[in-house]
Amino acid sequence: MHLMKKIQKVLIGLVTAVTVFAAGGAAAVQAASSSATASSAATASSKTKTAQQTQGLHLDVKSAIAIDEKTGQILYQQNADRSVPVASLSKLLTLYIVIQAIQDGKLSWNQMVKPSNNVCAVSQDTSLSNVPLEQGKQYSVKALYQATLIYSANGAAMALAQAVAGSQKKFVNMMRQEAKKLGINDAQIYTCNGLTNKLMKSDAYPGVSPNAENKFSAKDMALISMKLLQEYPEIVKTSSVKEMNFNTGNQQVQMKNWNWMLPGGQCSYTLLPVDGLKTGTSDAAGACFVGTTNKDGHRIITVVLGASHKNDSDPARFVQTQKLMSYIYHTYNYVTLKKGQKTAALPVYHGKQVNVKVANASAEGLWLKKGTKANNVAVKVNVKKSLLNKKGNALAAPLSNHETVGTMKFTVDGQNLETVNGTKCAVNAQTTAAIKKANIFEIAWRWVTNLF
Repeated sequence: MHLMKKIQKVLIGLVTAVTVFAAGGAAAVQAASSSATASSAATASSKTKTAQQTQGLHLDVKSAIAIDEKTGQILYQQNADRSVPVASLSKLLTLYIVIQAIQDGKLSWNQMVKPSNNVCAVSQDTSLSNVPLEQGKQYSVKALYQATLIYSANGAAMALAQAVAGSQKKFVNMMRQEAKKLGINDAQIYTCNGLTNKLMKSDAYPGVSPNAENKFSAKDMALISMKLLQEYPEIVKTSSVKEMNFNTGNQQVQMKNWNWMLPGGQCSYTLLPVDGLKTGTSDAAGACFVGTTNKDGHRIITVVLGASHKNDSDPARFVQTQKLMSYIYHTYNYVTLKKGQKTAALPVYHGKQVNVKVANASAEGLWLKKGTKANNVAVKVNVKKSLLNKKGNALAAPLSNHETVGTMKFTVDGQNLETVNGTKCAVNAQTTAAIKKANIFEIAWRWVTNLF
């Protein structure tokens, strides 16, 4: 009896020691994993910065970016976070809000708008891009939209802002709110059309300098353009129109698209079927352009800000855009990862199986540098905290089949797979099998076998 008690005490001590050791080991593994991740992230950040500084293209612009329209994957960036004047590119955010109002039923394409006297006065300024709006006349939302997008008509943009919000100030406040919703926090917005504040006449935004001008980063403009194309892809049917007439009520005004890269335009390029999107020009902004092309079924968006603008015939913004687009197609291949193609094994706590295989829940397209294959893509799974055990080092059983357990991020050596949203290229990760919870006997037996 005395011997049995001694054996029992030894066993209890041994179990306690093993338990403490296991807990400490798990914590150590977790800490080491966190440390390695942090170190890897720091190294990746350093490599990314170096890669961006030494990438094989430098554009003669203030800033630029190229992204995939569907995923937002960044394919090139040059000073992309720098906030600068963008002139009429501001109208893209205006049109995004207008289209949202139409889709929400607050506005309709056939709705008639009677511009205010001040809007008409701005529209009559021949030193600006405009179609002259007549006092007392009414114009359809669709006609004003077309004039804004094709001809960059400043008065037409103001009329749309008036139709949506009732006043220019209220609409600018809406633009600021919408920008924040999109994750844009560094923009300076004073006018709906990108004009210098004083050129808005009596509709100038109150309390700011007459010389205040809208500022966005190239990344901001890419994000706005991506959302616009994703939510209203039909926009390219209008942005690709080379010429159209506008009926002022007294005359037909010919509107020629300022985008010279459209097919047949003086800066068009057969291998780049450009169909949008918007130009912008001012003394402070220089020549700016958001371009987009759908080549081989994959659409990209490019933004160049602050290109040369020596005179109205200077094609610099389009020359730089062609260089950027050509660089993308010469540098990358578009690779599709099929649903379930990428997998990873995750530990399971108190499950009938100790690991579960997870896979990408949907197909994902990635632009990979030429020479890189789909099997070169590695994955890292970020698990939902709510599905972890108390120690946070394993998924807690039970788990159902096809259960979303977190996100699967894609990584490739020598390439930063980052999106314009500031996140890594990723999709949902889901289990490929159900894992039932182990019963008490299985748990006890696993514990005993772990002792030896």
